[in-house]
Amino acid sequence: MSIATNHPGIVTVEQIRAQFPALERRHNGHPVAYFDGPGGTQVPHAVADAMSEYLFHHNANTHWAFPTSSETDSIIRSGREAMADFLNASPKEIVFGPNMTTLTFHLSRALGRAYGPGDEIVVTELDHHANVDPWRALEKDRGVTVRKVRMIAETGQLDWRDFEAKVTNRTKLVAVGVASNALGTINDVRRAAELAHDAGALLFADAVHSAPHVPTDVTALGCDFLACSAYKFYGPHMGVLFGRRELLESIDFPKLAPAPDVPPERAETGTLNHEGIAGTAAAVDFLASLSAGATRRERLAAAMAGLDARGRMLASRMWNGLSSIAGVRVFGPGPAEPRTPTLSFAVEGVTPDEVAAHLAELGVFVSHGNFYAATVVERLGFGNQGLVRAGCACYTTEQEVSRLIVGVREIARRKGLRGPA
Repeated sequence: MSIATNHPGIVTVEQIRAQFPALERRHNGHPVAYFDGPGGTQVPHAVADAMSEYLFHHNANTHWAFPTSSETDSIIRSGREAMADFLNASPKEIVFGPNMTTLTFHLSRALGRAYGPGDEIVVTELDHHANVDPWRALEKDRGVTVRKVRMIAETGQLDWRDFEAKVTNRTKLVAVGVASNALGTINDVRRAAELAHDAGALLFADAVHSAPHVPTDVTALGCDFLACSAYKFYGPHMGVLFGRRELLESIDFPKLAPAPDVPPERAETGTLNHEGIAGTAAAVDFLASLSAGATRRERLAAAMAGLDARGRMLASRMWNGLSSIAGVRVFGPGPAEPRTPTLSFAVEGVTPDEVAAHLAELGVFVSHGNFYAATVVERLGFGNQGLVRAGCACYTTEQEVSRLIVGVREIARRKGLRGPA
């Protein structure tokens, strides 16, 4: 394994990979290379262990006067503390739910109770529809107007002149992704937050795709809300919502009358996924274990900075390798631009599912379709069949990237698309 795969700020790739049982899998005699991380990462031993430990030894509902119930309360508190460290927030600002989409719909309904005709919400063409359609639902439910910021198809980046024009004194909320799950584009969320706040609006950030790759700091981003998903950063299928405490205290959330009316519980509905919360905390601790520091937050910041540096190296290798193949088009910002190690591409004359199926025969697992970023794919002219997407994770190696490139080159050559050897 090339030393370039490692980074001095974090443990080696070999040490990381040893913690993931899924990496032992073989397909058609090939070790499996998982490039499907943007849709959901593999999990380390510690995450599954934490979930089974909860279910086998602490399983109960909350707030009762017996040990397993108080232990469950403690596990939930620990989960909030872990996610607060991950996002640089307060535990009282951490809301749990089944997934980011459900949490965003719940928040949109709550905020929408105060919106009406004449009010506007701004979304973007670059976003996953989980950060578009919950807000568009308020067009029907509350009569608000939703305005969409243009994506520049040639670069996969937002048109900031259009963004500035769309935010007005009628804007109530701006919803923007920290990073595109289809193209890897990293957006200037701080700039979007300043636009929103200058207009008296709130800023909602979708960090589902960015959270596994770059440090997340809600204070630095300037957001009022931020959502992410634990299963994108090596945890279980859980959603997490950050909301500024004063907003969680004041928003008219739909809730049951006997349910707690204090944040963050007032923003949660029903019994939570306790084992999922235990696994989410374990995923945060796994990431923190990849680097050194005096506190968990310091370890997380260092680890995520190291993973970002490693990811940029892999993204550059993947971009340059795929771009060199005749008949292959790679989309989004180039490797010198702010981006995650996630690329979408197309092979001339070959459908995305055919590309994915051929690569799977070689033990290289990629995703295909529109990835719920349907507007992005439509704007690029591939709305009918979608694209192929390959994303690197903390366990991805340079050799695996090379296998991906070799596999795509083989597909192109089968179609008679001649490129460099």
